[in-house]
Amino acid sequence: MSLNSRVLQSPLAGVTDLVFRKLVRRYSPKSMIYTEMINATELCHLGRTQQLINIEIEQKPIGIQIFDSRYHFMVEAAKRIEIQGAQVIDINMGCPVNKITKKGGGSSLLKQPKTAKKIISEIAKAVKIPVTVKTRIGWNDNTINILDFAKMMEDAGACMLTIHARTRNQGYTGTPYWQWIRKIKENLLIPIIANGNIFSVEDAVKCLEMTNADGVMCSRGTLGYPFLVGEIDHFFKTGRSFATITPQQRLGCAKEHLQELWEHKGNQGIYQGRKHLLWYCQGFPGAPELRKEIIKIQNIEEGYKLLDKSIELCL
Repeated sequence: MSLNSRVLQSPLAGVTDLVFRKLVRRYSPKSMIYTEMINATELCHLGRTQQLINIEIEQKPIGIQIFDSRYHFMVEAAKRIEIQGAQVIDINMGCPVNKITKKGGGSSLLKQPKTAKKIISEIAKAVKIPVTVKTRIGWNDNTINILDFAKMMEDAGACMLTIHARTRNQGYTGTPYWQWIRKIKENLLIPIIANGNIFSVEDAVKCLEMTNADGVMCSRGTLGYPFLVGEIDHFFKTGRSFATITPQQRLGCAKEHLQELWEHKGNQGIYQGRKHLLWYCQGFPGAPELRKEIIKIQNIEEGYKLLDKSIELCL
């Protein structure tokens, strides 16, 4: 599997919808960007393939991530996704959230390697587009099994692996175990993408030096900062940094994000937008006070008023 950029945007539940993806794409047009993860069983049963996927108007490359532990639903979902125009199908084997793992999906598949291998092999046989896997290094510190697991995924037909360098029990805390990604890279032939704690260009450069991975995937670092993928991509390709994003630019992006959410989702977009605005409102004078007010907005006019006032104060 070949990539046009060494920087990818992670699928993030409740975040990487069409609106967010368009903002990330603006600054990194060649990067692989993933949708929010989709429950394969829900996709098959509800018959709302188009509504769930919603990628028909998007610029490529675009990937869709699915999760479940039942291979027959995963295969059917993969077929539908291919028809809808996705270029990559990613299988989530890393989500640490209880409501996913208790049903056998996400990172619980690290404890079911035979099931995981069956899922990949069956999907790889059923579709023509690349099948990739996003996972973690193990369930906990005592059961780090990523070397064997990664090899099984490669043998089953996975074209690329993204490794979050933490265990399931770590969640999103603690220091990533980058040394495991280097070991995986040394033992596999397919591309390996490093994930976890990528919040800046410096983080990405350090990660690749430590892991020798083929690229990095940005996740939480893009919350309230959709510029990050583009910043890293630009540096990797040119050796030069983007001009520093000013508070005014960040707040202007927040305003655009809110507007797009309103246009696409109405009042639900306003409520969803609150969390995004909280992420944007950091690192400039008056940000703490703005966060206290922005979380209470009821309509787009209130949001505009608060953001415009803050932009003026930053001038």
